[in-house]
Order: sequence, then C-alpha cells, then structure tokens
Amino acid sequence: MKIASWNVNSLNVRMNHLAEWLNAFAPDVVALQETKLEDHRFPRDELEHLGYEAVFLGQKTYNGVAILSRSSLSAVTYEFDDVLNAPDQRRVIAATVNHPTLGAIRIINVYVVNGQALGSEKFEFKMKWLRALTDVMRTELKHHERVVLLGDFNIAPDDRDCYDPIGWAGQIHCSEDERSALAKLYALGLHDSLRCVDQNTVYSWWDYRQGAFRRNHGLRIDLALTSTALKSRIRTAGVDKTPRGWESPSDHAPAWLELG
Repeated sequence: MKIASWNVNSLNVRMNHLAEWLNAFAPDVVALQETKLEDHRFPRDELEHLGYEAVFLGQKTYNGVAILSRSSLSAVTYEFDDVLNAPDQRRVIAATVNHPTLGAIRIINVYVVNGQALGSEKFEFKMKWLRALTDVMRTELKHHERVVLLGDFNIAPDDRDCYDPIGWAGQIHCSEDERSALAKLYALGLHDSLRCVDQNTVYSWWDYRQGAFRRNHGLRIDLALTSTALKSRIRTAGVDKTPRGWESPSDHAPAWLELG
C-alpha cells in the first residue's frame, strides 16, 4: 500500500501536475496540502475520473487540505481543536481507509503553521498549534491502532534534513523549539517512516530562489509518521523529486511510504 503526501502549493495551478503524477506513481492514498481552494471549487469530478475518492477542507488563497484514496474513505473528521482548524486556518483533515490485508488505517493529514521567524507572533502560534496537534494525536492514538500522520510539517527533524545545518542553526524550520515539539509527537508512539528504512540525506522542499533545486539546497520538511503497529510494515519510503523538475512546479516534492 503506497501512501504519499504532497504540498501542491495551489491545486488550481498544479492540477495537471497532480494528474500526471497520480497516473505515473499510482499511490493508493495521497494527502494534499496548500490546495488554496474553497470547497465548491475542489476538482472532485476530475479526481474521480482518475480513480480517486476525495475529501477536502479548503479556503480561498491560503492553506487547504485534502485526502485522495483509490478505495473508499470513512469516518472523515473535519472538526478538530479550534486552534488547528480555525475559520482562516484549514490545516487538518482525517479519514479511515480500509485495506484488505493491513486493516483499517487512520490517515491524518496536516499542514503545520510555517512560523515565519523565531520570536515572532507567528512562531508563537506555531508552537501553540503543535501543542494542540500533540493533544489531538494522543486522543487519535487511543482510538486507532494503525495511524499514519503525514503532511507538510515545516520542521526539518535533524541536521541530515538540511543542506546547510550550520547556516540554518536556530532558524525557522530547524530550531530546537520546533524539533522538541516534533519529538513530543514521536514520544506518543509515532515513527518517521523514512528514517526507519533510510538514513541518507533526503530533501522534500527547495526554495524557488537562487537555483536551490538545481544546487540541491533543500530541506526535508514533508514527513510521514506511522504508529508502532505499522512500523514493522514499512517496506520502503522516500521522496519523488520528479515533479519538482517540471515547469512551474510546487516548491515541494511528494514524500511517500509503502506498507506491506
């Protein structure tokens, strides 16, 4: 079972990229972030034509999340802690996928607050948001044994996940506070799927500026975390850099894992 996460940075702009990638990569489940679409504009029919059921929670211009699945989705949750999904912060959606051999898998898709800069009000909100997410995940893990929490975390977990750890030390995405907040999620019984199978340097985001993708000056901030019940079922995981090289791409590439 192949599960992926992709910050598409506007589904309206990159629907053709998504369609091409779905046909080529053929994931079973995809979590999308930054769809930037109000719900009445979500391309449900186009995705159904591609073989995917979709649930989504969006807003105009900013944020927005969706889950796509080749099998039916159930127990869809749109309502979470008000910090996580305030009217102008559509950032979390969850649904359950029933797999014939793996059983019911709870998919929780998150678009974590960027935070702008340490010491700013937006950074303080990011830390508050992460605390609220940790509380939500504590509850989710009590009710669901097999969980995949994935999305754009806007945190590089450690120095391997940053092309210049010295230059980025203490900066947004790489600060001790953010990494400590991520560690609290791990402590609930969540595991970074990529690091379960691959210890090499892998990036999922490259700035549009200064030829960052060409120079491979990136960060790994798109993560897929699994509960302990699924850890032994991780077969492989990675980042598909291919769409990042297309014309007018998202600044993120899809992160993925395969369970079996």
